[in-house]
Amino acid sequence: MRKTTLETEEKDQGNTRRITVTEQGELLVPDEPIVPFIEGDGIGPDIWAAAKGVLDAGIAFAYGDDRRIIWSEVLAGEKAYQETGEWLPEATLQAIKDYVVAIKGPLTTPVGEGIRSINVALRQILDLYACVRPIRYIKGVPSPMRHPERVDMVVFRENTEDVYAGIEWEAQSKEAEAVIGFLKDKMGVDVAKDSAIGMKPMSRTASRRLVARAIQYALDHNLPSVTLVHKGNIMK
Repeated sequence: MRKTTLETEEKDQGNTRRITVTEQGELLVPDEPIVPFIEGDGIGPDIWAAAKGVLDAGIAFAYGDDRRIIWSEVLAGEKAYQETGEWLPEATLQAIKDYVVAIKGPLTTPVGEGIRSINVALRQILDLYACVRPIRYIKGVPSPMRHPERVDMVVFRENTEDVYAGIEWEAQSKEAEAVIGFLKDKMGVDVAKDSAIGMKPMSRTASRRLVARAIQYALDHNLPSVTLVHKGNIMK
């Protein structure tokens, strides 16, 4: 039966400890770390079952019986709403902060007034500003490319600003009308009165910290270059 709190899980495991972070930002990982997981909605349970099997098998292959992950479920999405009445319980956020690392399946974004994307909320609240996506060809997998073996890169995407900022208002709401009025009166910009409005802030601060993170990653992994990509020709 699923534990109700990670504290109970930790107590039950005796010498099992949490992952911690040093002042220099390095992870200290015990032999049997507790890692929270969010099963996810829809196909989430199927994806999670497969992912857990792969992760556990990988650890067993690399370390034998010396290391393993103690998985402990926390709630978000439809499952959380059915059990707690909340889409993203505070207990889940606190558990992720306390245990440093977590994994989640796909989460449904409920349709309705005042309900924001849970994924965006997680990024904003936990300041998960870097979306890091390694891309590498796996030998034996069919590919339409002439030299797929040359594909070996890591993409860093800013994850909290632009359209991910979540600053938006429904069409004909008081907030949207106020912004449309301001744009017309103060900026001379005409926007249709029945428009929904979304803000896309892009700060120098967030851009620089993402670039710094990518450069540090390249240095740590002895990679030859960092390429900056933007849409300045369109998005001035």
